[in-house]
Amino acid sequence: LSLVDLAGSERAKRLGGRARLTEGCYINKSLLTLGIIIRKLAEGGDRTHVPYRDSRLTRLLTPALGGNAKAAVICCLTPAADFV
Repeated sequence: LSLVDLAGSERAKRLGGRARLTEGCYINKSLLTLGIIIRKLAEGGDRTHVPYRDSRLTRLLTPALGGNAKAAVICCLTPAADFV
């Protein structure tokens, strides 16, 4: 069972600070890499390279993504104007 919390970048503008922005960059990179991996796995094919090593998140989730596993994604979103 893998639980991952990727929250934290939505308040970067209000709180400021370099550390918060750096954390947001890592979160965005991990989400982009996760999307690429899911697309590659959906395409299938034997010769498709799946870049699991491109982020820490995808390295940790490699057994759940590439094996015979079931996965669920839970997203909490807000339409509040403060976060747009």
